[in-house]
Amino acid sequence: MSDLFRQSVDAVPARPKPNPISGISEADEHPPSDSSSSSADSTASVNTVRPSSREQPASDSHWTSYFVQELFLEKDDEKQSARYHVYLTPPSDPKKGPLFICHHGAGASGLSFAVFAQQIRRKLPEAGILSLEARAHGSRVTKPGSEEEEILDFSIGTLSTDALAMINLTKEKMIWPSLPPSVLIGHSLGGAIVTDLAASFALGPSLIGFCVLDVVEGSALEALSHMKTYLSSRPIIFNSLNEAIAWHTRSRTIRSQESAHASVPSLLTQTPSGKYIWRTDLSATTPWWESWFTGMSQKFLKGRGAKMLMLAGTDRLDRELMIGQMQGKFQLVVLPEAGHFIQEDVPEKTAELLVEFFRRNDRSTLVLPPKVMLSAIRK
Repeated sequence: MSDLFRQSVDAVPARPKPNPISGISEADEHPPSDSSSSSADSTASVNTVRPSSREQPASDSHWTSYFVQELFLEKDDEKQSARYHVYLTPPSDPKKGPLFICHHGAGASGLSFAVFAQQIRRKLPEAGILSLEARAHGSRVTKPGSEEEEILDFSIGTLSTDALAMINLTKEKMIWPSLPPSVLIGHSLGGAIVTDLAASFALGPSLIGFCVLDVVEGSALEALSHMKTYLSSRPIIFNSLNEAIAWHTRSRTIRSQESAHASVPSLLTQTPSGKYIWRTDLSATTPWWESWFTGMSQKFLKGRGAKMLMLAGTDRLDRELMIGQMQGKFQLVVLPEAGHFIQEDVPEKTAELLVEFFRRNDRSTLVLPPKVMLSAIRK
């Protein structure tokens, strides 16, 4: 999941075809290796974890450099026991917001939005950022009474339910009377999840709009046949975190050194030998790949609120969305300087575009034309 669906629809012949998950073109170098492995009654509790003063000082790329809080949100019912994991910087005023709610792609983590979150606060200091982590990507969902037996359900409905639970549990923990005015942002698989939430009106009137980063239905479905090839070609193990970071930047999976240092360590887990392997077993999600994106374009076009689609290339726009864009149903932004991980490759530009998107669609700042105001007063 991590190196996700980097699409190539109607690709220009001279352009090397990108890998559907990693976004690495066939012309790019990558080390050879083997396959990858790697609410009814409920209670909600949250712990905020910060480095102890007796520990070593956090590095510049530690999560505390990008977010204020790290929350663990617990929710149990008769079907499952969930321990959700999110990163949060609360908005200065929850009534005004905005709250940018971010969902990563398959195999990635909440820290794929770390540098982006930092840039958002620089451009809009009063804004909040909530970065969610899916099950098996930082959050953990197990069968009741068993802390070890994880529930393998990666259907789009289940992932959307998890995302909504994390949002609501965060609201409860922060004692917000209602969810702040929010913008949903989803990268790749995360884009399918936020589209599902928007289409079902899950956030109600709190949703200002949503933005999907570098994924469209048609090209995603076409790319699925290449996913297993990618998983079998990426390294299985790294000797150090620096080696893993170097692989991500050398292969151009992530094009920003700062972003790679912030996010890559969260993708790995250390073995007893001191080496590092992938935290998420992407092969376990195989049965759900196609269902993630089937019907996504239609849901995107009917989703509530303002819509923006941010792509790394025009060849990723499928026919249905092309028609919708010509009809003015959503805003399309193309960032050819970025790879698949747009928010990591060009975090400042991505943040600038999302702040503009919020300001343009913020209903609290709407000013009615004089004639409309006069008509309303007379009524």
